[in-house]
Amino acid sequence: MSTPCIYCESDVERHDPVYVREGGADDEKPFCNYACLAAYIDDEELTFGTSCEWSPE
Repeated sequence: MSTPCIYCESDVERHDPVYVREGGADDEKPFCNYACLAAYIDDEELTFGTSCEWSPE
């Protein structure tokens, strides 16, 4: 049984998979590699408005 990547829908087992868990143990999201994970984070704007923004003032 193949597991599709959340981002590109490719079979994650054919690549170097990354699994991300948000919340509970049942909420695991498979990505086929770090590139798909990074693209997913950008597309979903998951880092927008976080404390990563800094101003010297």
